[in-house]
Amino acid sequence: MLNWPKLILTGFLILVALLGWQSRNFEIDASPDTLLTQGNELYIQTQDVNQRYAPQEFLLLTYEPTAHPLYSEQTFDNVRALTDAVQAMERVESVRNMLNVPLFANVDTVRDVSGDLEDMTINAGEFTIEQIQQEFADHPVYEDLLVNSEQTATALQILFRSDERLQEINGRINDLNSASVERTLSDEEERERQSLVDEREPLEKALEETRIEEIDQLRAIAADYADEANIRLGGVHVIAYQLVEIISNDLTVFGAAIALMICLVLLILFRSVRWILIPVVCCICSVLPTIGLFALLGMKATVISANFIALQLILTLAIVIHLIVQYRQFAEGDNSLTQRELVRATLQEKMGPCFFAGITTSVGFAALIFSGIQPVISFGWMMITAMAVSIVVSLILFPVLIELLPREKVRKDLSPLTGLVKLFQAMVLRFRAVVIVLCLLILGVGVSGAMQLSVENSFINYFKPSTQIYQELAYIDQEFGGTTPLDVIYQLPEQPDNADIVMTAGSVLSMQQIQNRLERYEATGRILSPVNLTDLAREVNNDRPLTEYELTALYWMMDESFRDDLIGSFFNEDDNEVRFNIWVEDLTEGLNRADLLQNVKNDMSELGIDESEYQLTSLFMLYQDIMQKLADSQVTTLAIVYIALTLAFLLIFKSLGVALVAIAPNIMSTAAIFGVMGWVGLPLDLMTITIAAIVMGIAVDDTIHYVHRYLAELKKEGDAAEAVKRSHATVGMAMLYTSLLIGAGFSMLAFSDFVPSVVFGLLTALAMLLALLADLCLLPLLLSRFIKPAAQQ
Repeated sequence: MLNWPKLILTGFLILVALLGWQSRNFEIDASPDTLLTQGNELYIQTQDVNQRYAPQEFLLLTYEPTAHPLYSEQTFDNVRALTDAVQAMERVESVRNMLNVPLFANVDTVRDVSGDLEDMTINAGEFTIEQIQQEFADHPVYEDLLVNSEQTATALQILFRSDERLQEINGRINDLNSASVERTLSDEEERERQSLVDEREPLEKALEETRIEEIDQLRAIAADYADEANIRLGGVHVIAYQLVEIISNDLTVFGAAIALMICLVLLILFRSVRWILIPVVCCICSVLPTIGLFALLGMKATVISANFIALQLILTLAIVIHLIVQYRQFAEGDNSLTQRELVRATLQEKMGPCFFAGITTSVGFAALIFSGIQPVISFGWMMITAMAVSIVVSLILFPVLIELLPREKVRKDLSPLTGLVKLFQAMVLRFRAVVIVLCLLILGVGVSGAMQLSVENSFINYFKPSTQIYQELAYIDQEFGGTTPLDVIYQLPEQPDNADIVMTAGSVLSMQQIQNRLERYEATGRILSPVNLTDLAREVNNDRPLTEYELTALYWMMDESFRDDLIGSFFNEDDNEVRFNIWVEDLTEGLNRADLLQNVKNDMSELGIDESEYQLTSLFMLYQDIMQKLADSQVTTLAIVYIALTLAFLLIFKSLGVALVAIAPNIMSTAAIFGVMGWVGLPLDLMTITIAAIVMGIAVDDTIHYVHRYLAELKKEGDAAEAVKRSHATVGMAMLYTSLLIGAGFSMLAFSDFVPSVVFGLLTALAMLLALLADLCLLPLLLSRFIKPAAQQ
């Protein structure tokens, strides 16, 4: 490298440019589906239920008038105009609203119900405002779906046409996935599944792009009515849209803010332009090829892995700062050395520790592979790849760039910083009891706080309350029946003896009992099931219950499209099976999702319904399943990483004592971070699962450098106290610089609108501080106490 720096730099930059060009193809896929573990049985069951009952995607557009009453001609005119504008969109199949659904105000009994229900709508019929208001009040079907319970807002339910080929592909893939649960697929079936997956990818990509355009169109349509009403948009794909927008914005805006803050701190610390340019060039040449590599490999950034760029900046900076500090120390200590000799000495001293620090950091991220959660596993592989790139780039680019620059006079370290390091040194050598008590106190507080960690996941709470997406989701969650769907698929206990009967009285009673139980939960929002139809039929029938024959007659006299929409989505006549579609209100105070599911199971048991007679599916179940796996895997994952790191330390330092001492500060740092999360009430969720790996990655890097330097000084000086002093004066300064740089840079994320980014930034900054304290106080104390010079062993 030092003999041909220009040639190596040119080749290196060409490689960076080629991979960097590929980075334009890198994709962010922030849809909630990316957080699901798609190979498990629950996911397959949910896909199967969706295929049978709810294959059509929809969005909700709510209209809350501000300048006129809800039930007024102005509202009706605006809803018609909105419907016409939305209906004109290419992929929109239908728009259901308060004006085009049947009302039964002029009906005395179910026998008066016309077969053509379109004649019974506000658009076609004649109803007074009082009749309309009375009809929608406490409506069994329309409340919280088309009109909120307070009757201050209405909603347009926008249903989109499905891509028939995509639906066919998904159906076949799900059939094969279902078969794979029960048996091993044949080679031919595996090839077919892979072929279908390959065919599906471009179709889904095109669909995602179309959805983004549709949401932009809907917002543009809604903007025309901003002076007359508050219009909000909700739905799973709106969440995905906003997540992509916010994550992309964070990558751009806060990436730049972090870079500027790091440059500012570098300027303050080193007071030299070269020590700004070299770290920046190394970071750029690490991140760009990594993004290009991920694009080539088809790896996408999800909500979980969106911060991989920020993490790679940490890893690259940590390596480069250690190299810079070592170079400066050699340059300050010997003016006779040439530039090449300084670079060679720096590499000889630091290449081993930097390489081993990178390897052990990768071990920390490798623990994520054992989480059992697919998006977290993918993030683990991404960070292992990023770490490898950072090691190669830093250890090649740094010496080449330095070799091409002339030697300059080294400015002394800032006295407040050297004073701070000396303070840490004094605590280790003079106040050991204080250090031990403080460390035990931090560990105790950390463990006790970790015991209070909860496992929850709420997409709404991922956004700051001041953001548009939070306000939209929160409004729909509270006013239109909830955010997250939970389906109960129930096998009816009785099969009608008469083929002409749709449903027996016993089945209706059983369904009503189930729905009564489900409605009792505080977090239950809207529930749709065949019970809503029977309640509606009873209201139409002057509050008189219907016989089996009357219910059947009503079922068949309805318009087919209406019957398919409002009944077919909840009743499978062929399988004698019903679907209770529950929407859970995510913002319910004190909501514990695990307890909610357990209450559902307990109530079904009390009703005499065995678990084999029903299924719990849909997004709520899938996310709760992931949360449970997350909780179950944390202890295992941490145990694996501690054991793996201890073994790595053993291989690197060839001493069991050193390995055990080196793992101690990492355990304390991790416990402290979990403790902080527990005490301040931050739940363990899909976003914060990675924080343990991050803390380990940060702490282990400093640990490697300090232990390596301490052992070298101990061997040379033969005195533990002197080894501590020299280690603090050299590698201790690099650790302090790294902590200041990364802490200051990532504190910028506190201003993000995306709460996980805020949490990530603040916890990363805190992790740097905790790792610094652990490695400059606890680690040297343990080393000086238990690791003696060879002559004393």
